[in-house]
Amino acid sequence: MSEIKDATLTPEVRRLHKGLDEVWGNPTGWRALTVVNHTTVGLRFMVTGAIFFLIGGLLAMLIRTQLAFPDNDFMSHEIYNQVFTMHGTVMMFLFAIPILEGLAIYMIPKMIGARDLVCPRLTAFGYFCYLFGGIILFSSMILEIAPASGWFMYTPLSSGEYSPGPGSDFWLLGITFVEISALSAGVELVVSILRTRTQGMALHKMPLFAWYILAMALMIVVGFPPLILGSILLELERAAGMPFFEVAGGGDPVLWAHLFWLFGHPEVYIIFLPGAGIVSTLIPVFAGRPIVGYGWVVAAIIIMGFVSFGLWVHHMFTLGIPQLALAFFSAASMLVAIPTAIQIFVWLSTLWLGRPRMTLPMLWIVGFLIIFVLGGLTGVMLALVPFNWQVHDTHFVVAHMHYVLVGGMLFPLMAGLYYWLPQVSGRMPSERLGKWSFWLIFLGFNVTFLVMHWTGLLGMRRRVFTYDTAMGWDIYNLISSVGGFMMSAGVALLILDIVLHFRFGKKAPQNPWGADTLEWAMPKPPTAYNFVSLPAVETRHPLWEKPELSRTIYEGQHGLATIDHGRRETWGSDALTGKLRETIHLPSNSWWPLFSSLALAVVCISLLVRVYWLAAVAVLVGVVLLLRWSWENGAHPGKAPEASMAPTDPPLHYHTMNGPGVWCMSVSHLANGSLYLSLLFGWFYLWVVAPEWQMPESSPLSPLLLVAAGVALTLGTLLLAKVVRRLRRREGGGLGLMMYLAGGLGSLQTLLIVAVMWLAGLAPTETAHDATLFVALCYVLILASLGAILCLLQGLRVGYGYVSVETPLEPVVVLRLWYYHLVVYWSLFVAIWVLPTVLGGGA
Repeated sequence: MSEIKDATLTPEVRRLHKGLDEVWGNPTGWRALTVVNHTTVGLRFMVTGAIFFLIGGLLAMLIRTQLAFPDNDFMSHEIYNQVFTMHGTVMMFLFAIPILEGLAIYMIPKMIGARDLVCPRLTAFGYFCYLFGGIILFSSMILEIAPASGWFMYTPLSSGEYSPGPGSDFWLLGITFVEISALSAGVELVVSILRTRTQGMALHKMPLFAWYILAMALMIVVGFPPLILGSILLELERAAGMPFFEVAGGGDPVLWAHLFWLFGHPEVYIIFLPGAGIVSTLIPVFAGRPIVGYGWVVAAIIIMGFVSFGLWVHHMFTLGIPQLALAFFSAASMLVAIPTAIQIFVWLSTLWLGRPRMTLPMLWIVGFLIIFVLGGLTGVMLALVPFNWQVHDTHFVVAHMHYVLVGGMLFPLMAGLYYWLPQVSGRMPSERLGKWSFWLIFLGFNVTFLVMHWTGLLGMRRRVFTYDTAMGWDIYNLISSVGGFMMSAGVALLILDIVLHFRFGKKAPQNPWGADTLEWAMPKPPTAYNFVSLPAVETRHPLWEKPELSRTIYEGQHGLATIDHGRRETWGSDALTGKLRETIHLPSNSWWPLFSSLALAVVCISLLVRVYWLAAVAVLVGVVLLLRWSWENGAHPGKAPEASMAPTDPPLHYHTMNGPGVWCMSVSHLANGSLYLSLLFGWFYLWVVAPEWQMPESSPLSPLLLVAAGVALTLGTLLLAKVVRRLRRREGGGLGLMMYLAGGLGSLQTLLIVAVMWLAGLAPTETAHDATLFVALCYVLILASLGAILCLLQGLRVGYGYVSVETPLEPVVVLRLWYYHLVVYWSLFVAIWVLPTVLGGGA
């Protein structure tokens, strides 16, 4: 196999390497905080996630210590509830999703032949939101005011009446902050996978890992907004008294359960999919043959992504759900086992038809297969409603959840860690220490959680903090606790192994595992720009069919092998075929992501301490920072002062009308739409189900003003559409004036919505009806003001020459926002005025 060290570098290629290092290199010192490179940011995500994993593991050991013996007073009831809540919260929100997103951020560009993700500054912003949100959330434990309502925060237990301290506020605000990070990474990964694959890499030639991450990212974009909305509503109830979940005010606590599990059950598959992607990547490598049934795996991924959103009531069988709904969701819960089984049979078939090598990564894969299959079987059991009624909220469910999540995520993650470790460090892992670590974790895990199935069947509830010896749970809890500490010893050995690896590990060859994907065609450790030149790929297994690629890429024999323009560039390709469409000019290092996330952190802290004027100031500062960040975009010289604006082939993305910004806006609207549909769901759910819902005989909203605001929005959207059509025809006359006019119409709509709210006389702290109307109007108010501001900024950018017939991309991006707002506004008008008026208050 060809080695990079065998490459022949001409003086011209050496200058290319030096230029790439200068343009793409990471600064040091304080300026390291400005780094936006996906390799660095991905590693930051993973290291931070690993630290939170250790914290969550420590909390788990406190729980097992408390439960090891009957009548144990190691922790008080209050402290135990805080530890219990924070363990689940840390593992689900601060470890599992972020570390998997970090792995995806690190690996995806390398696997699809790109130099970076499509919006590097957004990636860095997401990391800082995750870091600050995690610090805010965990600081509640240091201050001994941590949330104690469970990681699912069920109402009314988490409401102000039953959780009067700030603990629940820490959870709601911290988790919302962290989920902004997850959504940022989700949008970034979707657009990057679809639009930055190297030349020739059609969708059906894409590595399976990229398929899994694409599905995961889309599920994050659609699945996380319901919880964000729920967290906002619950915080408004706690801080301002808006009764969304209070029965007496017309709310319903079950609405929180719906919003939480609309997020919570897809999250299980969001966690599982990257782990399965690692398995589908490693098994062909160590079996020495292509995976069996590539198309079947892709179909299973897509089916699983869709079906997982129809399972949320699986967690609510004991909440008084109608019988028909119970039957539907029970069937759906069993149906999801089919795509999972397809993948398992594909993996086993690939191993059967190949010649497997039992290396250290494969050992973790085998452990995954055993544990995850067992967890899947108990999942099918829990899908049966009568059985679910018997074991709901017991340790049986806890054991099932750990078998699925730890088996489905942690074991593949460890396999991936050992598999890609040489790619990060240039050294091979230790087989001996790695195997000792595996066996301690594997055996300790099964000793801990296999026994918990029995404890659950004997009736032990998961929130029990102590118990009497007469219950007969003593020996089972002691065994589980011993297994937990055995698992902890395995984790400690794993950490030792990794630390020693970077100091004493044997130097790795170029492609140590004989892999087939492009990440092994780079130097080790990788450069900041990944590839000196970007190769054309016509196969799913480029390094198996062209093992010389590592050398030819390093020698600059492929595309984009120039750097004299001073730009950070990667290819933009067609989403389906992989054909080249444009050259994407990527932004360089910046302080804006850090400053913007700091402003949002101040907003969260101010809300926690109830200093609302400071929160308002921080919101304003954050908006200004984000708009200033957006100003350095497209043809702005600050993006790359030395960048030449001369035409290129393929053209720079902002010379086109379908660049990555259009895709980012469209994917963002999937998240936006999910949040809006969750709000509509809440409106209709309370209207139909809440026992004390109070619908007035006539709507308090002015129909004249509502229609006038809608007309202003419609006219502005039509005007923007005309602008875009003229740009397509390369007609730029009056462009700035038309953008200002559209901004004026958006401003008019904003004022009219404010007038509607002012004249309505809503009492949002008295009834859930008025509270929901208030939130809905605030939502369209934000959209209206944002649309107006962006149009006014576009008018300014036309004057500066950043937007023109030659650089027409940005008005297309803004038009997507207005289209979305148009659909939202008129559908909301129907929901909150037309239907209540037609059906009447007694409906």
